[in-house]
Amino acid sequence: MRGTVRLYGRRTELEAVAALSGRVRSGRGGALLIAAEPGLGRTALLRRAAADFGAGPVLHTRAVPAESRLPYSALHALLCAAGGAGPAGVPRSGLAPGALLELLRTRAAGRPLLVCVDDAHLWDDRSRAALGFAARRPDALSAVGLLLTAAAHQAHDPDLAGLPVVRPGPLPEHAAGDLLDELTGEGVDPAVRQALLHEAEGNPALLKALLGRLSPAQLSGHAPLPRPLADGDALLRTVGERLAALPPDTGFVLLLAAAAQEQTPETGGADAALVARAARAAGIGTRALDAGQWAGVARCDGDLIRFATPLLRRAVHAGAPAARRRAAHHLLATALTGDRHRLARLLHRALAAEAPDPRLAARLAAAASAPGVRGPQRSLALARAAEHTPADDGARTSRLTAAAELARLAGHPHRARELLAAARAGGGVHDAVRGRAELAAGLLGLGDGPAGDAQAALLVAAGLLGPYDPRHALAARLAAMEAAWAAGDAAGCVTALGGADPAPAGSATYPAGQGVCPHAPPGRATPYAPGGSGASYDDYRGGMLAALRARPAEARGPLRRVLERAADDDDPQRLLRAGSAALVLGDIAAALRVTARGLALGRARDHVALVPQLLEHLAYAELRAGRHARAGAHAREGLTAGHRAGRRNTLAHLHAVLALVASVESDAAAVAGHVGAAMAIAGPHGLAQAATLAEWASARVDLGRGRAAEAAARLGPLVREGPRRGHFAVRMLAVPCFVEAAVLAGRPDDAPAVVEEFAAWAAHGGDPQAPALLARCRALLAGPDEADTLFAHALALHAPAGGDFEWARTQLLYGKWLRRRRRPREARGRLRDALVAFERSEALAWVDQTRAELRATGDVAAGEPAGALSCLTPQQLRIAHCVAEGATNREVAQRLSVSHRTVDHHLRNVFAQLGVRSRVELSRLVERAGRTG
Repeated sequence: MRGTVRLYGRRTELEAVAALSGRVRSGRGGALLIAAEPGLGRTALLRRAAADFGAGPVLHTRAVPAESRLPYSALHALLCAAGGAGPAGVPRSGLAPGALLELLRTRAAGRPLLVCVDDAHLWDDRSRAALGFAARRPDALSAVGLLLTAAAHQAHDPDLAGLPVVRPGPLPEHAAGDLLDELTGEGVDPAVRQALLHEAEGNPALLKALLGRLSPAQLSGHAPLPRPLADGDALLRTVGERLAALPPDTGFVLLLAAAAQEQTPETGGADAALVARAARAAGIGTRALDAGQWAGVARCDGDLIRFATPLLRRAVHAGAPAARRRAAHHLLATALTGDRHRLARLLHRALAAEAPDPRLAARLAAAASAPGVRGPQRSLALARAAEHTPADDGARTSRLTAAAELARLAGHPHRARELLAAARAGGGVHDAVRGRAELAAGLLGLGDGPAGDAQAALLVAAGLLGPYDPRHALAARLAAMEAAWAAGDAAGCVTALGGADPAPAGSATYPAGQGVCPHAPPGRATPYAPGGSGASYDDYRGGMLAALRARPAEARGPLRRVLERAADDDDPQRLLRAGSAALVLGDIAAALRVTARGLALGRARDHVALVPQLLEHLAYAELRAGRHARAGAHAREGLTAGHRAGRRNTLAHLHAVLALVASVESDAAAVAGHVGAAMAIAGPHGLAQAATLAEWASARVDLGRGRAAEAAARLGPLVREGPRRGHFAVRMLAVPCFVEAAVLAGRPDDAPAVVEEFAAWAAHGGDPQAPALLARCRALLAGPDEADTLFAHALALHAPAGGDFEWARTQLLYGKWLRRRRRPREARGRLRDALVAFERSEALAWVDQTRAELRATGDVAAGEPAGALSCLTPQQLRIAHCVAEGATNREVAQRLSVSHRTVDHHLRNVFAQLGVRSRVELSRLVERAGRTG
């Protein structure tokens, strides 16, 4: 590594090291132990600490090779480095407990001294005891700091126990990705990048080892990757150090455990009783079965044997010679008896076989379809069956494809991609078989990949499957519709459903997506439940086509029938689609009820890939209902489920939902974080819906902070015609915010056209809140004679629609209008109601706006601190905040859409009322008010 040691994902560890260095610089001394598994960078942390110290000398001892551990060798090395006694200076009986401590303090001579000891667990016993004695006495160390590293399983060694410890774990994906980007630069294929990150499991050393195996052609995706990508040699070089020291019998017991877990990875461990039976059959004594002999590689946890890390288990299995692996699987197969273990027995026999066995393949495939076999086991069985199927047999491709589909549903997309790569490599297969492979590939891309690519693959799949497999052809079409929806391609949605081309772009009906509900992505398809009955699919298809063509009257009947059938359905996929139908109908309560039942069933059946999508739909439905806190709860849970399932596209939508929730709560930092996370995926993958929602959230923060001009600039391109137009089914939701921003920014003429389009959309009845929001928009644009009536009408329409936040915004805007018409008594009532509702919604920026308006009416809101800024009008307060942020008068004028002279006038009054004489004094006053308010 060039120059300064650069570390990724180690903020906590670096802060702990920096704290130790700070204590040493101040003359207090101390110790810190870094305990980590091999390859996680404990040596790199020491190098970084040594490079950053700078306050005095650094003694940095290297790891002591196991084969050269002579008595006192480690301690001699340290003493020589410290300028103390050499080997002859240490008596044969070893140092007295405090001798090393005294030597280090003498070497420091009152100056800061950092001592970095790598792999302290490898030191000889007496040297380690002297080191531990010194490290546990920080008060006696004075200006000496001891920074030690040890293997994770050695952190409880009696000589090291009790020290402050940090335990670096595997790098999070983003940090591992940053490291990979630094190591490779540009030109790494995205699929190869994901495969490397998955195989490395956050271990930096393994990631580097895997990169060393790949040629430039493989890195760029022009040549196939080696399989397995992380072979036994790479794993053993990274984490296998402690395996080499195990006795042969102990090593074989651990191989049996690793081989047993190979067939049941979802259990997180191996059946200890099964391993014991297989070991006894091999003539291995009970001593090797004692967990105390396993050197921290594995442990007994009830009935299971669990490895310390997944990488260790992989190293034990993949690093063993092929004949030894086969012997282990043969013993396990023999130890499994009875019909209950038939599938597991066959799986072990498949791995014990030396040559492909088509008869065994057929038996495995039959066992995989038996009742009660869960998805992950079924996927594994079909993959093993494919390995024993001749390469020129179409059954091999079919089995690999089915295994990939099941792996995807179980939340293992990387495994699914490996299986699909093998399936698509076979040639000469029937179109129906190719179609299933393309369907599986398209569904994978739909979860994590460019939406346009997924749509193309799914349409190809539909074409190939149509003549032979109508059921899966329908699944492909529904999934292609979802891809087009996510991309904002309304015409593509219609094409995917087999409808004629919609009205051309620019027509008055189609581009707005009128009749299509916002926040209602179509129900996802799976190969196992593409549509239920033919009537159900026909109704869903007909209803969605009518909605997309802005024919709501035609859409209601078919979609209502889809929803009615859901009452007796127990398939989570079809319930997801029924929830989408309910959202299109504007029946939010039904959407929540049906989708929640689908979520419960999806969890019960371990449909890992479906759960985050169900949570996404629930979050959308809660947003439609105006319940932002509930939407946020579902979205946060969905993020966890989406990460587990590897569905990054779903994560983009969930981050957009959370950005909208945070925009209500006026948490600008949270909005920016979620918007950034959403756009990092939505941009490269062409997810127009997520991008539109994220931009709307950012604009809502601007609006809440009184930055109307910025909000209008963000929203204008989304709601109007043009190349940056927002998603066809979402853009109408942003219209009320745009109208408010345009009016407050002094640009009301920008709004009438989009209001009329919003009126046409609201008339279709797909959104319960739309009529109230339309009345509010018209009130903002109306003259004095009409506005009063329209505001009152909007509030009346809010009552049946629900949603505190939008009702409060209407009350706030009505109160502002009344105050400016010199009707302060009426304004106070509206503003107080708005304040209570905003506080209930935790919409802090709107709370501040409302309090400012109340002050301007001569009232002080309950609970408001009587701060120095309370004497300012809302416009003066906005100008004061802008100036405090460093804006010039001209910049303030542009931001608030007022003249430069208006800003000058207000700012002079602000200075006079607050008694300040400079912009610096004003900034300090605003900052103090912010802290106390």
